[in-house]
Amino acid sequence: MGTTRSDAERDAITVEIGFAVVTGMLAAGLVFGVVAGAAWYFGLPEVFIRVGAVAGALAFVARAVQVLWRFPRRRSSREPDMPGQPSQPGLTSPDS
Repeated sequence: MGTTRSDAERDAITVEIGFAVVTGMLAAGLVFGVVAGAAWYFGLPEVFIRVGAVAGALAFVARAVQVLWRFPRRRSSREPDMPGQPSQPGLTSPDS
């Protein structure tokens, strides 16, 4: 059974998904524009425009996955705390 998320966590996830979609669309448009523009400029067969569309779709998926994969996941209660993390940031031990 999952735990409930705070409003801040839901907002952060929403913003991250929006960022992934927008940057994915920009990457897809750029890749498609380069491939289809080159095909149009050099008078290449129409198959290159379809290749550009497929390459653009792959660029969208790759960028969205890249952004979302790097988003920090919430740790479960079963995972141990990270070693070496001070309980009170900014405080050092006397022998340091």
